[in-house]
Amino acid sequence: MRDNHLRAGDFFDAETHPKLVFKSTKVGKLADGRLEVLGDLTMRGVTKPVTLTVDLLGFGPGMDGKTRGGFHATGKLNRKDFGVSWNKTLDAGGLVLGDEVMIDLMIEGVQQ
Repeated sequence: MRDNHLRAGDFFDAETHPKLVFKSTKVGKLADGRLEVLGDLTMRGVTKPVTLTVDLLGFGPGMDGKTRGGFHATGKLNRKDFGVSWNKTLDAGGLVLGDEVMIDLMIEGVQQ
C-alpha cells in the first residue's frame, strides 16, 4: 500500500511523470578530493537546481571486460519545491513528513 501511495499523485505521480531526470551542468573538485556536481533535477514536471557531492569509489574491469566505475552521490532537496506537499498530522502532534529529503545514490557506470 505504501509503494502505491508513493506512485500516486500525493507523491511522485508516476503515471503522469514516469521518470525523474538529472542533467549535470557543472562538475568541480572539492578540497577533500570529492566532486561537486551541479545540475537540474526534473520531478513531477518541475525542474530545480540540485547539488550532489560525489565520492569516487574506484574503477576496474567487469566480468564482461568493460571498465566500470563506482560512485556514491549525496545531496538534499525540499520536496515542496517539486510539488510534493502531502502530509498528515500525528495524533500526538507534529507531522509525518519533513520537507527536506536526503538523496543517497550508489552508481555504477560502464564504459561503452
